[in-house]
Amino acid sequence: MSLAPKPPTPTMPTGPTPPAGTAIPPRPPQMGGQMGSPQPGGAPTMPTPRPQAPDRRTLVVGRGISLQGTVADAERLVVEGTVESQMIQATELSISQTGVFKGEVQVEDAEIAGTFDGTLTARGQLVIRGTGRVIGTARCRRLMVEDGGQISGKMEMLGEGQIPAGPAPRAYAEG
Repeated sequence: MSLAPKPPTPTMPTGPTPPAGTAIPPRPPQMGGQMGSPQPGGAPTMPTPRPQAPDRRTLVVGRGISLQGTVADAERLVVEGTVESQMIQATELSISQTGVFKGEVQVEDAEIAGTFDGTLTARGQLVIRGTGRVIGTARCRRLMVEDGGQISGKMEMLGEGQIPAGPAPRAYAEG
């Protein structure tokens, strides 16, 4: 058994250190193919970034989360838990299979795979998935109900002259 100290194991690759204040040049782009495809050096490539979708203000109420109150300025509302609200205005509403929405909402388009209980106005399309239930009043311009989807209550189809106006544009002060 040797009592001589072991040499330190380097944790960072060794090499020349640039002088302080020197910018480190960016790595050259990696060549070739799909994510996970081997490169000449054996390292997989990174995925090619997708084009960015336009910025959308999205509120996700996750599974097991309960939200009560007013939602303002959300363009897209995704409900996986429970939402109770007097009035929500958004561009898009999506209720997952585990989601429950109780209250009133005005949106451009809605997709219901869970339960909606209240008054729903979709100025565009309302899609009720096979697991979806709409209880109360639903108004829409276009309706699609998958086999198994349920509507209990009042259904109104909106014509061109009946489409309610969307939320009024907000004026923001510069400052």
